[in-house]
Amino acid sequence: QVQLVESGGGSVQAGGSLRLSCVMSGGTLSFYNGGWFRQAPGKEREFVAAITWGGETTYYADFAKGRFTVSRDNAKNTMYLKMTSLKAEDTAVYYCAARLQWTTAQAMSVPQQYDAWGQGTQVTVSS
Repeated sequence: QVQLVESGGGSVQAGGSLRLSCVMSGGTLSFYNGGWFRQAPGKEREFVAAITWGGETTYYADFAKGRFTVSRDNAKNTMYLKMTSLKAEDTAVYYCAARLQWTTAQAMSVPQQYDAWGQGTQVTVSS
């Protein structure tokens, strides 16, 4: 059974950076397209970024463009989300997800389209 485990979350001041990692076990990450989502208290889960299985195509939410970078190292079965210029409104639990099919970039922004999820890692940005 495929499992995803995120790490790298924590507390940081506004303007700071964090890099989240997502390791897959029980499966081969290179078979999957990947996504990152976040959920703040009282809000719905929100798309952040997605990446194709080979890493050649990426897709970002508008708020993530220019500040966040999604990448992957299939040899390490690991996907990453580098976040810079963090703002207080970026505070949320961040989740990684994996999906076998990539149909359209917009479809990759829909949580229900994903096959596997991690448990989440908390990111807190203080202003």
